[in-house]
Amino acid sequence: MALGPRLDLRQSQSLVMTPQLQQAIKLLALSNLEIEAFVAGEMEKNPLLESSGPDDDFAPPADGVDRAADQHDLHAETGDADQLIGQGLGGADSPLDVDYGAETFIDDGPGDRVASAIGSGGMDMVSGGSGEAPDFDSFANPEQGLQEHLMDQARSILSGKDLTIATQLIGQIDEAGYLEAHLLETAHGLGVPLHQVEQVLAVIQSFDPTGVGARSLSECLALQAKEADRHDPCMAKLLANLDLLAKGALPQLRRICGVDEEDMADMIRELRGYDPKPGLRFSMESVAPVTPDLFVQPTREGWSIEVNGATLPRVLINRSYYVELASGPQDKASKAWLTDCLASANWLVKALDQRQKTIIKVASEIVRQQEDFFRKGVEHLKPLTLKAVADAIQMHESTVSRVTSNKYLSCPRGLYELKYFFSSGVAAAGGDGAVSAEAVKSHIKALIGAEAPDAILSDDTLVDLLRAKGMDIARRTVAKYREAMGIGSSVQRRRQKALRGRAA
Repeated sequence: MALGPRLDLRQSQSLVMTPQLQQAIKLLALSNLEIEAFVAGEMEKNPLLESSGPDDDFAPPADGVDRAADQHDLHAETGDADQLIGQGLGGADSPLDVDYGAETFIDDGPGDRVASAIGSGGMDMVSGGSGEAPDFDSFANPEQGLQEHLMDQARSILSGKDLTIATQLIGQIDEAGYLEAHLLETAHGLGVPLHQVEQVLAVIQSFDPTGVGARSLSECLALQAKEADRHDPCMAKLLANLDLLAKGALPQLRRICGVDEEDMADMIRELRGYDPKPGLRFSMESVAPVTPDLFVQPTREGWSIEVNGATLPRVLINRSYYVELASGPQDKASKAWLTDCLASANWLVKALDQRQKTIIKVASEIVRQQEDFFRKGVEHLKPLTLKAVADAIQMHESTVSRVTSNKYLSCPRGLYELKYFFSSGVAAAGGDGAVSAEAVKSHIKALIGAEAPDAILSDDTLVDLLRAKGMDIARRTVAKYREAMGIGSSVQRRRQKALRGRAA
């Protein structure tokens, strides 16, 4: 057969993900606050988009679009992404196949009432059922940071070269209030004698807050003891041997300090009243409040699950403005741009609606499978995987993963991230089912919290007590869960409780 170039025509079919479908999938992973920022950016680019206020909830859509027809068109335009997964293209992305006919939304639930409830004390679900609105002032940053606070004091006392040295030292004080600079290096860098740097440091250590400018924990506590007029020779020896105090070697400390048991208890009680990190009260780190994306409330029929409408942007299409622009004189490029704006606006409204329905569907299945947790507490949390939820609602596992990312659920028991409800399981002692790892941690924490100072529970004892509760768990697993919760070993807890008992 002769070899040579030739032209061939081939016809084939393939499923591709449109840019609109890819963007809609990305929207699933965003929280309500992130969606608000995304929509704000789209509204800046698209003049046909406008936001609706709370009074527009019951107004007819400005775009006049038939929602049922829109949902049908979205599937017709983008296709079903699960078909991509079935064709071996699951790595590309996940489905958005929601049964819209089976979805029902409540328009007068807690999410719709949040905005108006702040002034009337109706923020129970957000504030944990206390009946009080959250104190938003508590999230405000301090007026000035630690270094600014110290510099204000330095300018009022020091001047000239001393102020230059103080500026250099204050700039090297960390957020906890400790000096990270080496005095000798600072003296060489500024060309001043070491004793002058030490004198300026002594002035800084007299500033507010007490203990700032220290180079170690012992020096920080010593500065506070001097301020309280409690820095006697015995206290100085105690501060010089903080490692022994941490180990609970009280008899050895009493011999070093030359005090009896009662005086040692008074000294320890005094130390516990000091602040080991005095600079943190001026920390400039902002505290970001967590806003729930979903509300879950018990009803007579079961559970009410609703998206938080107070943080979810309401987007409308200004159809009248589109008609006004389309009826005016325009060239081919302007007409194409206007058509693209309308198509983009229609897609955004559809995608937000579909995202809301998908989140509700996933959350409903989580609540159904973890109903015992919502009714009885964390001890009844069941092992749950993304695949189990995905199979139950006939979606892909990656879709459930996106829906549960960066989203929080508010219920009568508190505020939880959706990922919290997915955990591995520990086999039951009788071989009947399994227990969630979070439930096991809760039992461990409760057992340790109830132990007496003279009867500290070892890890082996905890294993026996958990097995008596029906949890087949190994000792190394108990130790792993205990360390993950920040709970010390039995030896550490015994020392801590002994110190508390003497200082009480």
